Amino acid sequence: MPMPRRKRPLEAAAVATLLATVPAWRSPDGKRLEREFRFPDFRSALAFANRVGAVADAGDHHPDLLVAWGKVVVAFTTHSAGGLTENDFAMAAKVDAL
Repeated sequence: MPMPRRKRPLEAAAVATLLATVPAWRSPDGKRLEREFRFPDFRSALAFANRVGAVADAGDHHPDLLVAWGKVVVAFTTHSAGGLTENDFAMAAKVDAL
């Protein structure tokens, strides 16, 4: 049985271009895509994190989530590629739609 092909991470120029499609997000190192969302309390932040989790599970692409009082930090990367892929940006757009 042949081995599955490993995804390749996006080049820096492609990351810069795709960042324009999700302007509230940032990529501090070119390998992660992250955004901080603010809320009035912990309960609202946790509810949002659960909605992100449902979208991520449906897309089979799971972010790192930091849930704290009044905020959620969502970070995407494609571990199998060792960096960002188009799917990370697609998932960021889906999270923005929440």
